[in-house]
Amino acid sequence: MNAEKPDTVLITGASSGIGLELARCFAAEGARLVLVARNTAALESLATELRRDHQVESVVLAADLSQLETPGKLFSDLKGRGIGVDILVNNAGFGAYGLFADLPLKRQLEMIQVNITALTELTGLFLPDMIARRRGGVLNVASVAGFVPGPGMAVYYATKAFVLSYTEALAAELKNTGVTVSVLCPGPTITNFGEVAGSKKAKMFRVSSMSAEAVAKSGLRAFRRHKVVEISGVKNKLLVCLIRFTPRTLVRKLARKFNGL
Repeated sequence: MNAEKPDTVLITGASSGIGLELARCFAAEGARLVLVARNTAALESLATELRRDHQVESVVLAADLSQLETPGKLFSDLKGRGIGVDILVNNAGFGAYGLFADLPLKRQLEMIQVNITALTELTGLFLPDMIARRRGGVLNVASVAGFVPGPGMAVYYATKAFVLSYTEALAAELKNTGVTVSVLCPGPTITNFGEVAGSKKAKMFRVSSMSAEAVAKSGLRAFRRHKVVEISGVKNKLLVCLIRFTPRTLVRKLARKFNGL
């Protein structure tokens, strides 16, 4: 975005999976990284790797986005250090497997906080400066789950539907501002998502999965091309296309079966 000054890229959920691979992708471009996650040791290890392999500056900020005050603290911390964010990557998120009425309500509200509220707040905090500079961007990570209802993971699927819709609307609002807005929608991906969600019973954890590296590369490539919605993988693109022409009653039945209910 600026040939003279490398982008400063803030990535949430950077300690593993797609977030980690996105950090590697941006570092390969020469970007300065701000790495955010709860796992300090994993972040420090990644920062060391990026400094060694790409000679880029990497700032580690250990933070828990399930806490209401965290987005504001991150913003204030970076402001205090004089670090401006050119690109915000909202990757942090998690799921929980099970019937809505059976799962702990507190855990599901934390999911909404991380997957929706923190994402929205961070975007709201960093976006005005990007608009003022007429450069920068936001890359949100949703899922193909955002295109369907998800019996067995009802709140998770719903949060990803929000991220998808919100990003598309934001991209339309910011047309011609110089700010790029994209949403990455991966399908099943080889990460620790299944362990965090609490089950590998659902078919989504057993079907052929893409590597986190391949997903990250497709996401960054789409972002650089100013593509608003990137569905990673040919199979996932075909699936989403079929969903659009399938009656919602059938979609719900298929999603229920897919999630092992």
